[in-house]
Amino acid sequence: MATWPAWWDWELELGSHLYKRMADRGFSEVELRRMLSVASNFRKDVVPGRWIIESRHERKAWEVIVEPDSSAQLLVVITAYPVS
Repeated sequence: MATWPAWWDWELELGSHLYKRMADRGFSEVELRRMLSVASNFRKDVVPGRWIIESRHERKAWEVIVEPDSSAQLLVVITAYPVS
């Protein structure tokens, strides 16, 4: 099991891009928060400072991209998508 970094417990910030993706991909904020609560692992993204969170939603693998904001101590959720 993953040892989660300190930023994992920070308050979430959801951006406008994410809300558009929620509508496009058919998931809600509640479902996103659930995905994060059942996350199984994380790894660095190709974009510096961002992380890929591995999770599940509706019995399928999903990834949630986050970017910790150290100055505000917020975990900014960039996007989420099903893994095909």
